[in-house]
Amino acid sequence: MELKHFLSLAQILISTLVILLVLMQAKGTGFGAALGGADQSFRTRRGLQRSLHNLTIVIVGIFLIISAWSVASS
Repeated sequence: MELKHFLSLAQILISTLVILLVLMQAKGTGFGAALGGADQSFRTRRGLQRSLHNLTIVIVGIFLIISAWSVASS
């Protein structure tokens, strides 16, 4: 398997993981909050929420690095 194919497959898998992590974090947000509604509450992340948030940041960083590597290698 060539590096180009490996990087493409890695991008697909990591982007799917990013989508799942973001959807897991979107629990409890309504349509009004997405439009800037007044029902916004700012809370600190604790426990699993903090872990998901940090994991999402790390996975997005890995995705960006692989994407840049893919562009540079082609």
